[in-house]
Amino acid sequence: MSLIPTLAETVSRARSDLRMGLPIVVGGYLAAAVETLSPERLASLRALGPATLAITDWRAATLKARVYDRDLARIRVPESADHAWLRAVADPAGDLMTPMKGPLQSERGGDAAPHRAAIALVKSAQLLPAALMIPISDPPPGLTALAPDAALAQLATEATMADVAAARLPLSRAENSKLHIFRPDDGAAEHYAVEIGDPPRDQPVLARLHSACYTGDVLGSLKCDCGPQLHAALEAMGQNGSGVLLYLNQEGRGIGLANKMRAYSLQNQGFDTVEANHRLGFEDDERDFRIGAGILRKMGFGAVRLMTNNPRKVAMLEGHGIQVPERVPLITPTNRFNEGYLAVKAEKSGHLL
Repeated sequence: MSLIPTLAETVSRARSDLRMGLPIVVGGYLAAAVETLSPERLASLRALGPATLAITDWRAATLKARVYDRDLARIRVPESADHAWLRAVADPAGDLMTPMKGPLQSERGGDAAPHRAAIALVKSAQLLPAALMIPISDPPPGLTALAPDAALAQLATEATMADVAAARLPLSRAENSKLHIFRPDDGAAEHYAVEIGDPPRDQPVLARLHSACYTGDVLGSLKCDCGPQLHAALEAMGQNGSGVLLYLNQEGRGIGLANKMRAYSLQNQGFDTVEANHRLGFEDDERDFRIGAGILRKMGFGAVRLMTNNPRKVAMLEGHGIQVPERVPLITPTNRFNEGYLAVKAEKSGHLL
């Protein structure tokens, strides 16, 4: 077996480097995540040549910057721009206080693939989707290097799940339960499956795909319906005598807890859930629902009675080989803190509430 890192391992290494503030090499550019870039490292990078800031089309729309590359904009970084300027362009926290960031000049023409790959890698690290790009012909040794097309292809590849551990775990709502730990082969976060009873593999199993929500599931936040849905699903499975609940580590619709808190802060300024994600530079939903299908297949399930209010989950599972003969609604009580959130779910995300 070769000791040289595979493409998947190199992408995982790049993700870790970006989170620590290290630049990586992407197709003739040094790329660094703005969120974790220190002023000292920024100065070292700026000394190497002219800089460009890659941001998503959503963030560019907020900043009124021209988008010439479909899903991203390449903003020329002025010579006078400092660390605070970069953070202000990348992070919408201060947009309402200082709405005018420009004039911002967007680059046009040339190959945007390195910039697109850099943004995708920064997103996969659950950082603000903004990357500082410096063209370089002779990068410093020791930096993680990736070809843009290869990086994008790897990030689009469905991870293979390994069932690394499982043990009986009696729950208050279902004493006959087992917790499985699944580890993806791409170095990303582990995911969990709660198997209740001994559901037969040749019949549709009562199932739920539940995205991790630290604020709702653990702290009991009233801003969302995640905690009540989690407990209601386990209760229903316990009463049914069998079921499987997948607990997927895709906090904040896949943008991570830190960005979710940034979105909450924007919601406090008057933006709804979707608008807040867009101002941050993210899509409405950044989750990879293939993960759930992969875990179900790994556990031997080919059909589910899916507990969800989200038709997209049904379509995703069916599109990846899992039959969904029945959608089981999962409606929980509302409160004055989450009424608006649930209304946006229904209006903009198509949830059946």
